[in-house]
Amino acid sequence: MRGRPRITPLAALAVALLTAAACATPRDDPEASGASGRTVVPVRGCAEASWTDPADRSPDRTPARCSPGAPAPHRLTAARKLTIATGTLAAEYVAPLEVALEKGEFAKEGLDVTLKVLPTPDALPLLAKGDVDALWAAPEAAVMNGIRGGFDIRWVAGNFSPDPASRSGLWVRLRSGESAARVRLAGRSLGTMTGKGSVIAYPMERALQDHGGGLDRIRYRQLGSADVLTALRNGGVDSAWLLDPVWRTVDGDPSYAFLGGQPAGEPLGGLLYGRALLRDDVDAGVALVRAYLRTVNTYFAGAYKADPSFVTYLSHLTKIDERTLRATPSLRMDWEIRAGTTGRLQAAYAAQGATGRADPLPESRTVDRGYYEEAVGHGR
Repeated sequence: MRGRPRITPLAALAVALLTAAACATPRDDPEASGASGRTVVPVRGCAEASWTDPADRSPDRTPARCSPGAPAPHRLTAARKLTIATGTLAAEYVAPLEVALEKGEFAKEGLDVTLKVLPTPDALPLLAKGDVDALWAAPEAAVMNGIRGGFDIRWVAGNFSPDPASRSGLWVRLRSGESAARVRLAGRSLGTMTGKGSVIAYPMERALQDHGGGLDRIRYRQLGSADVLTALRNGGVDSAWLLDPVWRTVDGDPSYAFLGGQPAGEPLGGLLYGRALLRDDVDAGVALVRAYLRTVNTYFAGAYKADPSFVTYLSHLTKIDERTLRATPSLRMDWEIRAGTTGRLQAAYAAQGATGRADPLPESRTVDRGYYEEAVGHGR
């Protein structure tokens, strides 16, 4: 008697998204985007430095910034409850959302925001149906597959890029006789929060090619955020993608080697909107982005870890050990989305076999910069 066929997480997500399709109303114009075509006016405190050319991928590009406290709140006429799903709250890149909530920046806009911890595969169908308003994650392969299936999902704001001194990225547990310059990854396992089809496929591709791997030649193991490091250290996986400040726990240990990380100056995640904020209430979508940008400009504009009291505050808020936070440089919080990023991501997903052989989606189907452009007053 045959056993039941094994259902992979990616296949299960595909089924969930197809089920959500029966409940979601597709756009009349799939190219249309929520914040496009709206009136944009100059915003006090957000001058020329509040926008950079999306084509600029220079590693030393200065992220867009407004003055502290800008853009000022523009309270909605009616209060709005919003739910933002995130894979974890115990990560530094989530801190701007947590600070915005704790400091009342969302409330100033008339937004009652709830941060809900949900893995991306669980959150995506809810985002597609409108049961979750936004997702703090990344344009993973599953997102691309959902958009290709007709869902209103757009990447509307970036999150961060690493400091040049950071070693956030691909770490491997060395075997006898191996070194950072001599390690073969083909056939070995990789632990990630998302598994196959994660945005880390893009920066990881070059590192794997340099070490005999290739995106289609390694084994992926999906793990919870708290389990990735544990699995790497106890031998449960051979390699892992470690974020700031987690990589500090293995840095300097000769048993591990750093093989490469995220490109400097290019965010690979941030806010994703579903149809609730792309269609039903664009004003609320702009307000949410505006509160996020104001939080970055006020609290995360530069080397925010230079303030010891703020590091203590972040440690308490995120539940990250204060010594660990101090051991890594400040993230470069960056709300802008670089031109072509989703195209490069899709090429990596195709190399993994995570998106099939479909033609890549154009950026007009995957990205909407209109929300943050309106928030800072940048007219096209």
